[in-house]
Amino acid sequence: MSKRLTNACPYCEGPMATTRMACGKCHVAVEGAFPASRLGDLPTEHQRFVELFVLCGGSLKKIAEQAGVSYPTVRSRLDRVIETLRQTIADSNAPAGAPAGAKPAPPADAMPLSAEEAARLIKSIQ
Repeated sequence: MSKRLTNACPYCEGPMATTRMACGKCHVAVEGAFPASRLGDLPTEHQRFVELFVLCGGSLKKIAEQAGVSYPTVRSRLDRVIETLRQTIADSNAPAGAPAGAKPAPPADAMPLSAEEAARLIKSIQ
Protein backbone atom coordinates (compact mmCIF):
# COMPACT_ATOMS: atom_id res chain seq x y z
CA MET A 1 0.00 0.00 0.00
CA SER A 2 1.40 3.40 -0.93
CA LYS A 3 1.57 6.19 1.61
CA ARG A 4 -0.44 9.32 0.96
CA LEU A 5 1.19 12.70 1.15
CA THR A 6 -0.58 15.28 3.26
CA ASN A 7 0.22 18.93 3.92
CA ALA A 8 1.13 18.19 7.56
CA CYS A 9 4.62 17.37 8.81
CA PRO A 10 4.77 13.72 9.91
CA TYR A 11 7.01 14.73 12.82
CA CYS A 12 5.43 17.85 14.37
CA GLU A 13 2.19 18.18 12.33
CA GLY A 14 3.20 21.69 11.24
CA PRO A 15 2.44 22.85 7.70
CA MET A 16 4.65 21.42 4.96
CA ALA A 17 5.63 23.48 1.91
CA THR A 18 6.11 22.11 -1.59
CA THR A 19 9.30 23.67 -2.93
CA ARG A 20 10.40 21.30 -5.68
CA MET A 21 8.60 19.44 -8.44
CA ALA A 22 10.23 17.03 -10.88
CA CYS A 23 9.19 15.21 -14.03
CA GLY A 24 9.51 11.45 -13.69
CA LYS A 25 9.99 11.07 -17.43
CA CYS A 26 12.65 13.64 -18.40
CA HIS A 27 13.84 14.59 -14.88
CA VAL A 28 13.36 18.33 -15.39
CA ALA A 29 12.90 19.96 -11.98
CA VAL A 30 11.29 23.23 -10.98
CA GLU A 31 11.90 24.87 -7.63
CA GLY A 32 9.83 27.56 -5.96
CA ALA A 33 6.89 27.96 -3.62
CA PHE A 34 3.87 25.98 -4.80
CA PRO A 35 0.47 26.38 -3.13
CA ALA A 36 -0.89 23.28 -1.48
CA SER A 37 -4.37 21.90 -2.01
CA ARG A 38 -6.73 22.39 0.90
CA LEU A 39 -7.82 18.80 0.38
CA GLY A 40 -4.27 17.79 1.27
CA ASP A 41 -4.89 19.24 4.73
CA LEU A 42 -7.62 16.68 5.33
CA PRO A 43 -6.84 13.42 7.15
CA THR A 44 -6.19 10.47 4.83
CA GLU A 45 -9.58 8.93 5.69
CA HIS A 46 -11.35 12.12 4.56
CA GLN A 47 -9.24 12.31 1.38
CA ARG A 48 -10.29 8.77 0.48
CA PHE A 49 -13.94 9.67 1.07
CA VAL A 50 -13.67 12.73 -1.19
CA GLU A 51 -12.07 10.53 -3.85
CA LEU A 52 -14.94 8.02 -3.62
CA PHE A 53 -17.48 10.86 -3.58
CA VAL A 54 -16.12 12.22 -6.87
CA LEU A 55 -15.85 8.78 -8.49
CA CYS A 56 -19.49 8.09 -7.55
CA GLY A 57 -20.59 11.35 -9.13
CA GLY A 58 -21.53 12.82 -5.77
CA SER A 59 -24.21 10.19 -5.21
CA LEU A 60 -24.36 9.26 -1.54
CA LYS A 61 -26.60 6.33 -2.47
CA LYS A 62 -23.86 4.92 -4.76
CA ILE A 63 -21.24 5.41 -2.05
CA ALA A 64 -23.43 3.55 0.46
CA GLU A 65 -23.85 0.67 -2.00
CA GLN A 66 -20.13 0.47 -2.79
CA ALA A 67 -19.03 0.76 0.83
CA GLY A 68 -21.73 -1.57 2.14
CA VAL A 69 -22.97 0.93 4.70
CA SER A 70 -26.23 2.80 5.23
CA TYR A 71 -27.06 6.14 3.62
CA PRO A 72 -27.13 7.91 7.04
CA THR A 73 -23.61 6.59 7.73
CA VAL A 74 -22.37 8.04 4.44
CA ARG A 75 -24.16 11.34 5.12
CA SER A 76 -22.52 11.50 8.56
CA ARG A 77 -19.09 10.91 7.03
CA LEU A 78 -19.70 13.64 4.47
CA ASP A 79 -20.77 16.03 7.25
CA ARG A 80 -17.50 15.28 9.10
CA VAL A 81 -15.46 15.95 5.95
CA ILE A 82 -17.32 19.22 5.38
CA GLU A 83 -16.79 20.36 8.97
CA THR A 84 -13.09 19.47 8.85
CA LEU A 85 -12.64 21.32 5.55
CA ARG A 86 -14.48 24.37 6.90
CA GLN A 87 -12.25 24.35 9.97
CA THR A 88 -9.14 24.03 7.78
CA ILE A 89 -10.26 27.03 5.72
CA ALA A 90 -11.08 29.05 8.85
CA ASP A 91 -7.69 28.20 10.37
CA SER A 92 -5.84 29.22 7.21
CA ASN A 93 -7.76 32.52 7.08
CA ALA A 94 -7.17 33.25 10.77
CA PRO A 95 -4.75 36.04 11.68
CA ALA A 96 -1.15 34.94 12.25
CA GLY A 97 -0.65 33.76 15.81
CA ALA A 98 -4.31 32.96 16.38
CA PRO A 99 -4.80 29.53 17.95
CA ALA A 100 -6.07 26.82 15.61
CA GLY A 101 -9.83 26.52 15.80
CA ALA A 102 -10.19 29.89 17.50
CA LYS A 103 -13.22 30.85 15.41
CA PRO A 104 -15.09 27.87 13.95
CA ALA A 105 -17.09 28.34 10.78
CA PRO A 106 -20.84 28.60 11.34
CA PRO A 107 -23.12 25.81 10.09
CA ALA A 108 -24.06 25.92 6.40
CA ASP A 109 -27.67 26.84 7.07
CA ALA A 110 -26.51 29.87 9.05
CA MET A 111 -24.36 31.13 6.18
CA PRO A 112 -26.50 32.65 3.43
CA LEU A 113 -24.12 33.41 0.56
CA SER A 114 -24.45 35.63 -2.44
CA ALA A 115 -23.30 34.27 -5.78
CA GLU A 116 -20.22 36.51 -5.57
CA GLU A 117 -19.30 35.23 -2.09
CA ALA A 118 -19.76 31.62 -3.20
CA ALA A 119 -17.53 32.19 -6.24
CA ARG A 120 -14.87 33.80 -4.03
CA LEU A 121 -14.95 30.85 -1.61
CA ILE A 122 -14.67 28.34 -4.44
CA LYS A 123 -11.69 30.21 -5.90
CA SER A 124 -10.01 30.33 -2.49
CA ILE A 125 -9.96 26.52 -2.21
CA GLN A 126 -8.58 25.88 -5.68
